[in-house]
Amino acid sequence: MRWQEVAVPLFVIVSLIVLKHLPFADGLPLARAAGVVAFGYAAFLALRLVQGEEALRVDGWSELRPSMVEYFACYGAAALAMVLMSAIIVIGGTKHVQATQMLATFIASLLLGSGAVGIGLGGLFTKVRWNDTLLEHRNTFGRENQIAWSDVRSVRPNWRGITIATHDAQRVTFSQFHSGAAQLAIHATNRARRNALSGSEGQITPVA
Repeated sequence: MRWQEVAVPLFVIVSLIVLKHLPFADGLPLARAAGVVAFGYAAFLALRLVQGEEALRVDGWSELRPSMVEYFACYGAAALAMVLMSAIIVIGGTKHVQATQMLATFIASLLLGSGAVGIGLGGLFTKVRWNDTLLEHRNTFGRENQIAWSDVRSVRPNWRGITIATHDAQRVTFSQFHSGAAQLAIHATNRARRNALSGSEGQITPVA
């Protein structure tokens, strides 16, 4: 696990608890929201612990597969967004609700919906596989990108996941929550290190 996976949920929970005691947040169900976040984070940790470390082998290729963490996050966020939006439509049309509550619920549903779409486009509907010579990435819209292991220069984590970069600025980014992501990251790091050593050895001028 990376430190962001611990820091971000804790920051959100603490922020909600602090906001609960501020005057402008009176009437907002922030304590309930903090409880939902805490429950979701507990489920995330449980699913993260059972995430597969090994990639799937298919016809000589190793493939990453979406994990239960990503399915839970995507479909859970989409379902909660639909529940909140339905509550706005049903309750807003039958009862008098404070404008602040309606606005906060609407913003929360938009954020959850956007998160579900982002997880789906960036993780669930992409395909990443590799063999001894190539790394292949296909995004949600069918665009395919292939890079040779001999061209790999660096492997770096970022907010989107893990990015593998080549000397000619090609990049493949995949989610760290995919089953087999750790195996691919280790393999790419070893190839980048091997390529760096080969390059440095090639620059040494023989002494006559």
